[in-house]
Amino acid sequence: MAAAKRDYYEVLGVARTADADEIKRAYRRMAMKHHPDRANGDKAAAELAFKECAEAYEVLSDAQRRRRYDQYGHQGLSGQHDFSHMDVTDIFTMFDDIFGGAFGGRGGAARQRATARGFDLETRVELTLAEVAVGCDKTIEFEKQDRCEVCAGSGAKPGSPPITCVQCGGQGRLAQQGFGGMFRMVVTCPNCRGRGVVVRDHCPSCGGTGRQLRRRTVVVKIPAGVHEGQAVRVSGEGEAGEAGAAAGDLHVYISVREHPIFSRHNNDLVCQVPVSFAEAALGAKVDVPTLRGSESMEIAPGTQHGEVFKLKNRGLPDLRSGRAGDQLVQITIEVPRKLTDRQKQILREFAETEEAQVNAQRKSFLDKIKGMFKAEA
Repeated sequence: MAAAKRDYYEVLGVARTADADEIKRAYRRMAMKHHPDRANGDKAAAELAFKECAEAYEVLSDAQRRRRYDQYGHQGLSGQHDFSHMDVTDIFTMFDDIFGGAFGGRGGAARQRATARGFDLETRVELTLAEVAVGCDKTIEFEKQDRCEVCAGSGAKPGSPPITCVQCGGQGRLAQQGFGGMFRMVVTCPNCRGRGVVVRDHCPSCGGTGRQLRRRTVVVKIPAGVHEGQAVRVSGEGEAGEAGAAAGDLHVYISVREHPIFSRHNNDLVCQVPVSFAEAALGAKVDVPTLRGSESMEIAPGTQHGEVFKLKNRGLPDLRSGRAGDQLVQITIEVPRKLTDRQKQILREFAETEEAQVNAQRKSFLDKIKGMFKAEA
């Protein structure tokens, strides 16, 4: 009689409400604990526990299978997948993204081949706000390890192509029996370092590396609406990979030059426009700078210092939708430092009319204070 299967959540030691990240972390922890390479006691028991963890993770990490399992238990998975013949090497293949090839499974050789891809490169360009508003092309010059033109990146001397590795037969990996033949361990071939081929005669131009230092000039299209710190990726403009593998990418990071007038808030532009006391009090039309040129804007009578007006669609475009933000114009009232005699006389006359109101208000305020003290007495 077959032994009853343990609950998958119990196997991984997580609650039924655990999210995908919790399940992944739990699987990694339990798989590391039960991995046969680390077992100090019964290797066969360790392998069974290891496979049990993998089975639980394969179900609980799949949203559809997890729903069926939560609803119907183990019976709900009947006929969907046969875990009884799961090979430890297959487990490495399925979950190599979690282990990162730490135990040299089948996925380890494939991952090593993938890492032969060239390194990514980074650079930075500075834009003005005007360039951000419309987008632009930027010419970038840099040096990188590029593919050797003589050997086309193979590292082999022309006329002497790489040959199949005799040790692994071109597979890039070797299978080794472990723990009395219970399961196989697959390791990277030490002769070809996972490439499957070896070079007999090295290219004289690059010394067998398949790469040469070369100066590059590329024109990068910067889209409108980019923000400080964002990057534009240029595919294939990084360093060349080993033995003809794919090149990395170039990441162009954006820096936006400080503007003397405008500041940026998301896709809106903010600026301050000074007006005189008379313009603020009586209302006026004032010239407002925008990225498109000067525009006339009307401010209402009685405008207060710091009040904000809006110019629709005069901001920066959204990087995704293209919709333009607004320009926010904050009014500042300038107090003149020097006045003519006529101006002083006019202001004194105005102050006299204002003083009558002030005195009336002050009298009312003092009356309220006197009333308060009388009530307390």
